[in-house]
Amino acid sequence: MRLTGKVCLVTGAARGIGRAIALTFGSEGANVVVNYSKSKERAEEVVNEIIKLGRKAIAVKADVSNKEEVDRMVETVIKEFGKIDVLVNNAGISWPNPNPLTATREELEKVIGVNLFGTYYCTQAVAPYMIKQRYGKIINISSLASIGTTVPYSIAYALSKAAVNNLTKRLAYELGPYNINVNAIAPGMIRTEIQYTGGRSEEEVEKYLNDVAKVTALRRVGEPQDVANVALFLASDESNFITGQVIVADGGRFNFLSHSV
Repeated sequence: MRLTGKVCLVTGAARGIGRAIALTFGSEGANVVVNYSKSKERAEEVVNEIIKLGRKAIAVKADVSNKEEVDRMVETVIKEFGKIDVLVNNAGISWPNPNPLTATREELEKVIGVNLFGTYYCTQAVAPYMIKQRYGKIINISSLASIGTTVPYSIAYALSKAAVNNLTKRLAYELGPYNINVNAIAPGMIRTEIQYTGGRSEEEVEKYLNDVAKVTALRRVGEPQDVANVALFLASDESNFITGQVIVADGGRFNFLSHSV
């Protein structure tokens, strides 16, 4: 019960990695705010599972790329719980993974708007409350793409996540004097539902995941719980002396353009 009494806001928590993090936090004693943008029914399912664990939980709709919606979401959390101890900036999109030679400004701005500005807006809204209580944990979900894995047609996603890495370090520096830890997790390939969207058949997805597993030291792709376990550590007091870090959870991938950071 490493998060007993903590209030945790997890963005994009209706499915995938966000869902696993929300449920893990609830199982460790936290009250959890489940953010979603479209999947209300699935967000409510996560809320109900957390409530069954004996915790408090609510679902709050907000598009994190919209600052006004983010501000309203955080106001709702404060009104309901009175504080926010942990923020997990998980909401993100990879679609449409534009070809770098044909990408439009609209496509680029959509990906950067959610992945980068969404992280920034949520932190802006939450940080004042953490500063006031002189305690907080901010966890940004980045990606191995930010470091330079060889995956085609992911330039917008990769550059947005590289910016998240740098934002993590800058925020750690700015918020450190207030006892606020800011770290990022850079997952490798994780088996989530999003892999089975985009018009690919199940056979095509499985072949792709198997190909990725071959360039991984552990010879497997990750599961959402693999990322949730790292998030739990960063959200707990066990990580109190860790800040400004990008922690890679990729099973030992070795298909990089370079190994510099």
